[in-house]
Amino acid sequence: MGNGCISRRRLMAGMGSAALLLAAPGAFAERLLTPAQTLGPFYPDPLPLDRDNDLLIVGDSLTPASGTVVHLHGRIRDARGRPLADALVEIWQVDAHGIYLHSQGGDRARRDGNFQGYGRFLTGSDGRYRFRTIRPVAYPGRTPHIHFAVTLPGQPRFTTQCYIRGERLNARDGILNSIGDPKLRELLIVPFVPVAGSVAREQVARFNIVLGVTPTA
Repeated sequence: MGNGCISRRRLMAGMGSAALLLAAPGAFAERLLTPAQTLGPFYPDPLPLDRDNDLLIVGDSLTPASGTVVHLHGRIRDARGRPLADALVEIWQVDAHGIYLHSQGGDRARRDGNFQGYGRFLTGSDGRYRFRTIRPVAYPGRTPHIHFAVTLPGQPRFTTQCYIRGERLNARDGILNSIGDPKLRELLIVPFVPVAGSVAREQVARFNIVLGVTPTA
């Protein structure tokens, strides 16, 4: 497996400046663990052939997916703030029409064939991951969200979900609000910020994940 397949399209060549918009000092250790959430019924079946971290382009297609482009990034760390290397980060979500890459994930005739729907990235020594995807949209019964899974060597898969700060449907989402502690619930809700000067109105979001594990030597 390559390091996030980032060199295949150089998709993140311009992401560095966008990521700096939400960069935060790493000197302070995290104190709260990221709440786990359900894997959900729509994990891709099967996984797509194209599994890199650019969900806007499938294979060698020149036609990008519909939707608002989002540069999604963050760090995987332990409770003491130490970065976790070799973490396999997976994301999956609906396309701009609210359809999953799943046999039962909505009206297949309406699915955007140009949206990869799933991606993965392997963290390096800094624990960082990055994806190019679209801003998630709502579908019946759910507020907009992106599914995450993180798997460390020798550890069980951890799953959670990322939500958009300011989204009005958050208040009525049963899965999000199953987290009773407001402080923990807020850990899953992050700003999706417009990138200054982007003609395409791209956005950037930072979603950090803190796991209750200790890095291996």
